[in-house]
Amino acid sequence: MTEPKTALLKVAKAPQTLRDIVQERMREAIISGHFAPGERLVERPLCEQLGVSRTVIRETIRFLEAEGLVELVPNRGPTVASLDWDQARQIYDIRRQLEGSAAAACAERHDTDCAKSLGDALKRIGETTHTGEWPELRRTTTQFYEIIFDAAGHSVAWDIVQRLNGRISRLRALTLSTTDRPVSGLSRMTAIYEAILSRDPEAARSAVHNHIDDASQTAQRYLKAETGTDNA
Repeated sequence: MTEPKTALLKVAKAPQTLRDIVQERMREAIISGHFAPGERLVERPLCEQLGVSRTVIRETIRFLEAEGLVELVPNRGPTVASLDWDQARQIYDIRRQLEGSAAAACAERHDTDCAKSLGDALKRIGETTHTGEWPELRRTTTQFYEIIFDAAGHSVAWDIVQRLNGRISRLRALTLSTTDRPVSGLSRMTAIYEAILSRDPEAARSAVHNHIDDASQTAQRYLKAETGTDNA
């Protein structure tokens, strides 16, 4: 006699593969500055440090190259990509347009669940800002924007942002931890949240622009100081 079939339980979250874990650790090592811009990424030491095969390292390097975090230099092989002000300026310009439009649409379309999710994300951002958990702060900040893009229905725009995520995270590593911004990043994001909850599209767009412009100026100071150029 065949026993009746029972329903399979849904997997709440797919488990990370070994490749996913290595990619995440390598990405964080680059973003945090463990590997400096221009530093070679040599397979053998990486295999020994991470305890994985060369195949996994090669796949990870290809993945990070697609994110713009690694570049292949003739006669040197894979190295950590440099990020100069001209590249950063372009990234901030893209973010300004896409995030501003998404916030405006989110202000018009969001529901109660979205408002709660945004509030929860903002609360976590505040907690990690005060504790200085920078990797978690960057992840939570990304989640905050993902909620906005999802509620706005801007899935294609979010795909574009995700392709820039590695370089965006490197810039956030520069700007989120700084203490010399005239208005804190948390205050700027709170303004975005409040404008969305008020269902004021133009205020939401403006709040995003203010946040991006402020972060851009901070990054400009750091990146131009690194290259020895002035701020003109």
